[in-house]
Amino acid sequence: QSLPQQKLLTWLSVLECVEVFAEMGTARAWGEMGRWTIIVLIQLAKAILRLLLLLWYKAGIQTSPPIVPLNREQQQPLHPQDVEDSSSGKDQTYVGKRSSRVVRSLQSTPSLQSRHWGSPQQREESQSRRAEEMNQPPTPLGLQETIAESIYIARPLLHLLSLGVWGQRSWKPWLLSAILDISSLSLLSDLKDLNRRERAELRRRTILLLYYLLRSPFYDRYSEGRILFLLRLLADYVPGLGFVTR
Repeated sequence: QSLPQQKLLTWLSVLECVEVFAEMGTARAWGEMGRWTIIVLIQLAKAILRLLLLLWYKAGIQTSPPIVPLNREQQQPLHPQDVEDSSSGKDQTYVGKRSSRVVRSLQSTPSLQSRHWGSPQQREESQSRRAEEMNQPPTPLGLQETIAESIYIARPLLHLLSLGVWGQRSWKPWLLSAILDISSLSLLSDLKDLNRRERAELRRRTILLLYYLLRSPFYDRYSEGRILFLLRLLADYVPGLGFVTR
């Protein structure tokens, strides 16, 4: 990735990390009007950054979070002693004469912090496989897929606009947001040969559709009573769960 693209991803990650804090702090300082103002500004900034990544840098299907967190256990560097042993040509494995089983040589045992329980070949293969998966370029998007991703990016802004037009108690913003989400996923479903991160992102978006059951006004009219009834049932009849469910 180019340096400007990395900077856009960094700013997008920062916005996603601080948006809830900014919303709560603004609500305490300037009330409801300030809260909605900061929500609109943050969502507008996120949409602009995502559209730049999509249309200008051809970033493809964008994941959330934008920058994949570093797995420090998988990225552990070799211990200096291990590097010295490997550079000096010491054998790292021993092959049993009768069983043909490959085991680690005692001379190449790493320190406790970087120790793992597989053979060196398995570790090297897994590390190279993970590196290939992380370095895979984004899948090129056609016109249909670009429109689908643009719909997904613009959905928060359209939802906020519909809230301003019809109010928070109306069903129209809820329906509009759900239709946009389902339409985006339907248009992206025809895309083949996705890499691992993109497939995981589409699965995450599909699972997030369940959150519509917990969003007003659907939650206020249908879900709330049933969820509370289920919690009371668990509290009354399942030993040990009463403290948690109450």
